[in-house]
Amino acid sequence: MSELLDIIELGDPVLRENAKEVENIHDPKIQQLIDDLIFTAKEVNGMGLAAPQVGHSKRIFIMSSYPNQRYPQAPEMEPTAVINPEIIEFSDRRVKGWEGCLSIPGLRAPVNRYKSIKVRYQNIHANTVETEFTDFIARIFQHEYDHLEGIVFLDRLEDNSEIITEKEFYKIAHET
Repeated sequence: MSELLDIIELGDPVLRENAKEVENIHDPKIQQLIDDLIFTAKEVNGMGLAAPQVGHSKRIFIMSSYPNQRYPQAPEMEPTAVINPEIIEFSDRRVKGWEGCLSIPGLRAPVNRYKSIKVRYQNIHANTVETEFTDFIARIFQHEYDHLEGIVFLDRLEDNSEIITEKEFYKIAHET
């Protein structure tokens, strides 16, 4: 049975920690955490959710993608558990795109991210996956990966004057 987890917000020290590697992916507590992350992300309409965002300093995050009110052009991607990830290659090109965060409710800002990345991680079966992500999916991965490093999207901003409220973001999102 999956549980809806409480999402911690900016100011909680866990969000600024470097998360610890997962030693035993098959541990029932880790598997339950993964199930709970998937369930929670779905319930709160999140494209991703990292273990530190629910108070667990573990190198695990969930990523998924689907068109919604915030990101009407988002591609489809089933919820995927990413464990002990590393980014092994970055594209030369970076792209600015709007981001928000469940741990920083009510704010949005454009963040400069790599257009494509090559990554390596373990899945829920402890198998190593090596793949490349581009565009929106690469953005989600980088955003969630930052949470494992104790970084939030506001730390990546080039210009704080670009921060806007969620309400203003929806106005922009529906104009395009």
